[in-house]
Parts: sequence; C-alpha cells; structure tokens
Amino acid sequence: MPVLSALDDDNAVYRTLLESTQAIPWKIDWASKQFAYIGPQIEALLGWSPQSWMTVEDWAMRMHPDDRERVVNFCVAQSQAGVDHEADYRALTKDNGYVWIRDVVHVVRNDLGEVEALIGFMFDISERKKTEEKLLALQKELEALSFKDGLTNIANRRRFDASFELEWDSASRLRQPLSVLLFDIDYFKQYNDLYGHIRGDRCLVDIAQTLSLALDGPRDLVARFGGEEFIVLLPGADATVAQKVAERCQRLIHKQAIPHADSPHGQCVTVSVGVGTVVPDASRHPSSFIEAVDQQLYAAKKNGKNRIEVVDAVG
Repeated sequence: MPVLSALDDDNAVYRTLLESTQAIPWKIDWASKQFAYIGPQIEALLGWSPQSWMTVEDWAMRMHPDDRERVVNFCVAQSQAGVDHEADYRALTKDNGYVWIRDVVHVVRNDLGEVEALIGFMFDISERKKTEEKLLALQKELEALSFKDGLTNIANRRRFDASFELEWDSASRLRQPLSVLLFDIDYFKQYNDLYGHIRGDRCLVDIAQTLSLALDGPRDLVARFGGEEFIVLLPGADATVAQKVAERCQRLIHKQAIPHADSPHGQCVTVSVGVGTVVPDASRHPSSFIEAVDQQLYAAKKNGKNRIEVVDAVG
C-alpha cells in the first residue's frame, strides 16, 4: 500500500493533522519529566505559548489549586504503574481564568517494559461541564420540589416519611426519644363551604407558616400530612417537650385569630392535636407509632376539638 507507506514516512503530514484538530497533542519524556512537544493550539486555549511548557512542573502549576494535588497524585501513580488513564481538571489561563480540561494519557514503554514517555491529548470540556452543572442543579431543584408541598411550601408527606425513617433508626440506635405531633384544622370543611377554597388554601398556608415558627430544634420538621392535616417531627424531644411544643403551636394559632364564623371556639380557626413520644426499639414498629398518634388526634376531634390528646404508652 504505497499511499500508507508515504504517510508513515511523512512526519509533516502527521503534525499538520494533529495541529489542525481541537484536541491538543503533547508528549513528555519520562526520564527528564520534560515536554518533548505540545501542540500550538494550547496558546489559543490557555494563553500560554508552547515554548513555555518546559516540564511537568509547568503543567502542575497551571492547574487550579483545588484540583492540583488530586490530579497530579493520580496521574503520577497511574503513569508509574504504566496504566493508560484520563483526568478532568481546571487548567488556569494566562489571564487568571480557567478552562475545564480532560487529559487522555497513553503510557509508552520500551522493549524492556519500562516507561519511556507519556503521550496524550488535552480536550476542552468546558461546555460539557457547564451542561453537567446545569443538569445537576436542575436535578437538585427537582429533588427539592419532590419533597415540598406545592401549596404551603413546607415539607410534603414524602419528605416526612423519609425523615421519619432516618430519625427512627437514629433514635433506636442512640436510645433517644422521638416525638410526633399530628394536627388537624377543626371544622375545615365548614370553613371552605363558608369562605371558599381560595381562602381555604390561604388558611392552610397560614397554619403551615405558624407551625414552622413554633419549631426551634435543628432537625425539627413540619410537613403537610394530607388535606388539612399537618405533622411535626421532633427528634430527641421527650414527652414533656412534645407537650410544650403542641401547646406553643396552639397558642400561636389562637394568636393568629383567623376568622371562622362557624366555629364554636371563639369564631376563629383552631386545631386539634395528637401527641406521641417513643424510644424506638426492635419491638416497636414505626407505622404502629404513627397510628397511635393518629388515634389520639381522632380522640381530640371526638372530645370537642381545639384540644391536645397524648398517647398514654410512652416508650
């Protein structure tokens, strides 16, 4: 094949091909740790002239400080082991900016199997990284939205379930109490019938905000449990603390004084509350505990509403 033979002998053709691509070719002599070659495209990308790339030290020092140690240690270890590899990092530009680079490295060995040189290509992956960052931000935003109630902007049932499972396991492991408060807005159907669903939604938002203000623990959580029900998770809170938080929530809602002409309790919106505290162990099931709290909420509604009922059995 005479054409291929001619190309093999024509280094100028290869150089032209390499230097006309967007990828930046380079070669480092392993013994001296000096650049034997780097493509002229490097200057257009980073601002550093090809002549300024003398040793691997130049490569390392033209790397973002936050990436330098990780990337250099990885590449040196892989090269010493004779393993082809690639690494992503932020290369510094001459004007103090940076460009995301992917370095793809091939290890060249001599006849004795010893590392002789490193050859590779630098690829500008800045646009890819920007896209990845946007997708990651979008993913996080979607995850956050999936745990948030669309109306009240507090946690939703899914978020509560996930947090409750984690806190239950933690309380069981540490032998600490865990408290839950379950709230239901009294006469809410009558409220909607009297004032309409728009004001009903506003009422739900106001109650959610009020309950949020009543919490002060770093891991305390208030969530919309469904309809006009809200649930509060109090990790580390014993029965006394849980009772006090329930009473504080009721006081704040009374103070808010949302008008409700069809309520016998001062013609204002009130809430009924079920309260429970447990120290989880293997003999207790999380769902049974929530059911027990829900039964106390039912008792509060049955016994006249606008009251707090507490689970008798405290673990």
